[in-house]
Amino acid sequence: MTKLSVNVNKIATLRNSRGGNVPNLLRVTKDIESFGAQGITIHPRPDERHIRYQDARDLKKLVTTEFNIEGNPIQKFMDLVLEVKPTQVTLVPDALNAITSNAGWDTITNRSFLKEVIATFKQNNIRTSIFVDADPKMVSGAAETGTDRIELYTESFAEAFDKGDMKGIDPFIEAAQTADQLGLGINAGHDLSLDNIKYFKDNIPNLLEVSIGHALICESLYLGLENVINMYLNKLK
Repeated sequence: MTKLSVNVNKIATLRNSRGGNVPNLLRVTKDIESFGAQGITIHPRPDERHIRYQDARDLKKLVTTEFNIEGNPIQKFMDLVLEVKPTQVTLVPDALNAITSNAGWDTITNRSFLKEVIATFKQNNIRTSIFVDADPKMVSGAAETGTDRIELYTESFAEAFDKGDMKGIDPFIEAAQTADQLGLGINAGHDLSLDNIKYFKDNIPNLLEVSIGHALICESLYLGLENVINMYLNKLK
């Protein structure tokens, strides 16, 4: 079964919009785990506009499933990850002004940098993953950095699926097959939803984990958080 890691950034965004502590990020995270999620993902950005760096420290004491921290490995981020020591760190090449993640790494151009960053995290027993586009060349480049896993950036799949284009999965199948041949674990995330998750999971070999936040929280406004998490778990069997 593919694991579901719930990204709780949107809970923090809602909290921050009023300046108080409602909704309570820690309480919601505990509920998400109790509803069956197998992991918690956060993506702190330098401006802390949703997840704050202190949230990462507080969540480390609370999370009992897998804890995944995503972000661009600037020094401030690296220091946080080395302090918190999550289960996994996912490296994402965010621009400072990016609203959300919008591209995978060029693992060939950035190979030396990524190799150095990954070595630092692995020395601290933190599993590593690199956010990449569905391109076998980028997957092969990722393998040369020493990473444990890749995370496939799935926006293009989701857009194609919404238009009824089932061929949009093809690059992801090829990229996953390349990763599997190279001994890399496969994660995926971005714009995955209740509508498209089963089709994606059924077509991607050896998919270990999906990280879902925006769609899951939006769907929960209508269906309830506990119901939605269990709907995802059923589709990921």
